[in-house]
Amino acid sequence: MNSAPRESRGGEEDTVVFGPRPPFTINAYGLSDRGRKRDSNEDHFAVAELSRTLQVHHTSLPDLGTSHSVHRGYVLLIADGVGGSQAGEVASGLIVSTIEDFMLNTLKRFSNLQAGEEQGALRALQEALCEADSRIFEETDDHPEWRGMGSTLTMAFAVNWRLFVAHAGDSRCYLFSGGRLQQLTQDHTLTADMVRRGLLPPEKIAGHPWRHVVTNVLGGSEPGVQVELHRLDLHPHDVLLLCSDGLTEMLSDEDVAAVLQVEQDPRAACERLVAEANRRGGKDNITVIVARVAVP
Repeated sequence: MNSAPRESRGGEEDTVVFGPRPPFTINAYGLSDRGRKRDSNEDHFAVAELSRTLQVHHTSLPDLGTSHSVHRGYVLLIADGVGGSQAGEVASGLIVSTIEDFMLNTLKRFSNLQAGEEQGALRALQEALCEADSRIFEETDDHPEWRGMGSTLTMAFAVNWRLFVAHAGDSRCYLFSGGRLQQLTQDHTLTADMVRRGLLPPEKIAGHPWRHVVTNVLGGSEPGVQVELHRLDLHPHDVLLLCSDGLTEMLSDEDVAAVLQVEQDPRAACERLVAEANRRGGKDNITVIVARVAVP
């Protein structure tokens, strides 16, 4: 399932526009909840901003201390641990911390994306997931009791009006634009694979006993995560939603779209989505990130 980078908006390729464009900002909020049925929360998430900073320690010029670039990159990620007794919460935590280190040391250089750098940004995201996958197996070498632990990872990187998504597992990334909710990522589950191969009607997934069998994660039984990649243009007022399956098991896409349409504040949207998932049973951990694109 190692797919080529795809343009995802409306199924048509976007025109890449580089050059002078107004700066953009992302107002984002994340929230994670144990749910009503689980004893612990195996989800982890992060919302981060990348920028370039110049710190002048010694100079003969006056009033030059710290300078900040006007360019910003934004990173959103959700990891949903799998493995239960094999410490899924450890796996998802390791993945988030590994990705944070990678952002600081590698991804930061793309905080002002230029023409010709898109493939480099996508390769960096793929490298980040592969590095996190390797980290899981390094840890299980030292802790055999954790052997078999793994995690999904859905990661979005927004820079210069361009969105890059790297994904493995059954967490999801959505784009809400123009009143329409579009799932950007595929579910890497046994039942979703069966639907794509024409072996199962989509309407049969909800009640299928194998719907929670994840076929592609970081960690797990063997190394070698298959990274799904996407890229597309962003526009003012677009909303990004990243979530674990604890949300989508409880709420339909129509329910989610209705909340995003009404709740303009990302924090209020997160709180309402989590509360509604719990009200309907909260069968799993629920983690959501809502990010709204704007012109300052």
